[in-house]
Amino acid sequence: MSKRIEFAEYGGPEVLRWAEDLLAEPGHGQIRVRNELIGVNPIDWKMTAGHFGDTLTLPGVPGWASTGTVDAVGEGVNDFSVGDAVIAGARGGSYRELLIIDARLVAHRPPTVSTEQAAGLPSSGVAGYSLIHHLGITDADTLLVHGAAGSVGSAAVQIAIARGARVIGTASPANHDYLRSIGAIPIYYKNGLVEAVKATGIITASADAVGGQRSVQAAAELLPSPSRAVTAWGDEFSYAAGIPWVEHPADELERTVELAATGELIVRIAQTLPLVEAATAFTLSMTAHAPGKILLRV
Repeated sequence: MSKRIEFAEYGGPEVLRWAEDLLAEPGHGQIRVRNELIGVNPIDWKMTAGHFGDTLTLPGVPGWASTGTVDAVGEGVNDFSVGDAVIAGARGGSYRELLIIDARLVAHRPPTVSTEQAAGLPSSGVAGYSLIHHLGITDADTLLVHGAAGSVGSAAVQIAIARGARVIGTASPANHDYLRSIGAIPIYYKNGLVEAVKATGIITASADAVGGQRSVQAAAELLPSPSRAVTAWGDEFSYAAGIPWVEHPADELERTVELAATGELIVRIAQTLPLVEAATAFTLSMTAHAPGKILLRV
């Protein structure tokens, strides 16, 4: 037996509970990972709250990101062995001590990537990479990143800068020094967003890590075509404006890990809590009180 965090009904942090988890063997094409650290992402609490519809079989287990070591290998898996350090980009279900996962959703953890950094890469870091990949950002671009100080946005900023682009990032004033430290030009997004961006020059692309009407309107006013804009959180505003939801390439986790291994992508870590305190981690993530990635230690 092992332990997991589960929810038997949709809701907020209060529906999470500490529960027994049956020990199962990995099937064909799967591996079992003994988790060490789990990354907390907004998609975790959004799925738990039912924001994506009543699509889960309950009780459900949140979680899209973790890192640990391979504990068992199923048939048909040739790229991983017991004891390998790995990074797992589960599509739900990672808030547990032992995770069975499709080996195609796992990458080896390089020795230059710490466990803390590794746990922060799936979902957020990967989404940041996919935003930049989707837009085809090069050194000829000036990119506007909405929500640039968050986990997804800051990954997009760093990856765009690694490609030689000039980057402008929206964030609250408390995060402006951080954005400058990773190479972005910070602007405040509450009042006069379009004018503030225009004051820095002409942008050629827009990556939206937060969603909402304000960022969509800004992209529509600042860009000649919605084809040079992309969002990580599609909604009725982006749909109406013709701004696409980000496309995720099959190798997004591997490419993101490579950037972390070379130091071109560094995840800002805010706080680490025990897995049993997942409800507290949800609250911190939902209220944006933690300046960086929240991790859960198994």
